[in-house]
Amino acid sequence: MKFLEENMVQFDVEVANAEEAIEAAGNLLLQQKLIESSYIQAMKQAYQTNGPYFVLAPQIAIPHARPEDGVNEASVSLVQLKKPIPFGHATNDPVRLVFGLGAASSDEHLVLLRKLTGLLNNADNINQLIHARGIADINKIIEMGR
Repeated sequence: MKFLEENMVQFDVEVANAEEAIEAAGNLLLQQKLIESSYIQAMKQAYQTNGPYFVLAPQIAIPHARPEDGVNEASVSLVQLKKPIPFGHATNDPVRLVFGLGAASSDEHLVLLRKLTGLLNNADNINQLIHARGIADINKIIEMGR
């Protein structure tokens, strides 16, 4: 299980829209061979079909798709957006933090979501993630959250 490791986090990313943000988060997982490219398409398709259901809190999106859509290993990436992007959510827009979540089973999905929720339940952590400048900042936030 890979969770916000160094090559899975990107800062100050510029995107034009929600789909580009989803793609950016997915590409970090794809580059590490944690998912197949089909998974990125499935995440975008889920967004097109179901809307911004994965914008779970103010400024936070956690796009994901089904395990069978191409997950190789349970993993979470993070794209910190340079400028907030609207995803079309009534109360939680605009989004600054996009966590790409890939789980190979529903058990893994729950474990990863629990880890993320633990991190994101704290407003200070969210603020620090939005202003993080490097992986050392991210690691510090994760360590403090344990």
